[in-house]
Amino acid sequence: MKTRKIRMGMVGGGKDAFIGAVHRIAANIDGQVEFCCGALSIHPEIARESGEMLFLPEDRVYMNFEEMIEKESKLPADKRIDFVTIVTPNFAHFAPAMMALDHGFNVVIEKPIALSLEEAKLLQQKVQETGLILCLTHTYSGYPMVKQARQMVKEGKLGAIRKIMVEYPQGWLSTLTEREGNAQAAWRTDPTKSGKSGCMGDIGTHAAQLAEYISGLKITKLCADLNVVVQGRALDDDGNVLLKFDNGASGVLSASQVAAGEENALKIRVYGEKGGLEWNQQEPNTLTLKWLNEPAQIYRAGQAYLSDIAKHNLRVPGGHPEGYLEAFANIYRNFALTVSAKIHGTTPTEAMLDFPRVEDGVRGMAFIDTVVDSSQSDQKWTDFKI
Repeated sequence: MKTRKIRMGMVGGGKDAFIGAVHRIAANIDGQVEFCCGALSIHPEIARESGEMLFLPEDRVYMNFEEMIEKESKLPADKRIDFVTIVTPNFAHFAPAMMALDHGFNVVIEKPIALSLEEAKLLQQKVQETGLILCLTHTYSGYPMVKQARQMVKEGKLGAIRKIMVEYPQGWLSTLTEREGNAQAAWRTDPTKSGKSGCMGDIGTHAAQLAEYISGLKITKLCADLNVVVQGRALDDDGNVLLKFDNGASGVLSASQVAAGEENALKIRVYGEKGGLEWNQQEPNTLTLKWLNEPAQIYRAGQAYLSDIAKHNLRVPGGHPEGYLEAFANIYRNFALTVSAKIHGTTPTEAMLDFPRVEDGVRGMAFIDTVVDSSQSDQKWTDFKI
């Protein structure tokens, strides 16, 4: 059977955008994806300059996503794109995603999936109607040692899970930087562009997804306290959440963007009857296992003793760092292999299907809604409702 790379178009991600470059690098690492076209900026000159810098054909540098999707859908099957990657701020996720799905294109989208739970549910409904694939880039689930942790929990190595503690401290919003020319801060702290939550929408959703991904459990209720620490800020920049999971386990989730001096210190600890595990995003090649009445163990990336699912997401021998870009690339690679299998009429493997999808996006938006509702409520617990 003749195979080919799957073809990508991008919405957003022009020359001055951070996350667009990350997506392009990640998509390119495994040689599964060809970057073919883009509507890279709402500013025509930046769109043209970005397309030229990225060596896109002039006739496939578009001025807006509507033009890109319409024109690409009319190209011959051997030319047009297979999927659209959306790397715009939250408020500009829904419209291009919906239009792409309506025109037969699969979608990769930055998290959170949309501006509201209602938009997320509409995208889920469209995915179900079309049979297309929507991938959500919850990057941290792509790390090999996160997958090792998930597999060990799945196999019952820790026994029944009792406690989950996940924290995500950053310090980059410790001042009112959104009023000092920081474009990334400006849209993330603007309710019209970011949604009803700042810190919890931006990084709290990552922490919640990681807790559910590793444990295999679902949050059923929570008790939240959101804070605006920096005076004059429109959205929360700090928060703490108590969690209850569907097996009765309890949890604590803390997220802050005003933890001065912190970089990107996402850390998770999961405890069961027999022991616990700990993973830190800033030391991603290491997974620590802690056993009841036994010595602790250190698991390292690149080793023969790892699970098959972890090995599937490794690229280099032990002792060589595998970091953020490689984790991001694992999501793209698994998505690309799944799309390619569909194109060629084959069944994707379980390992291929291991990437966040529209269901994760809906749960992320429900998490944001529930956290905000809980923080504004006098009740101790708020049910997690989709």
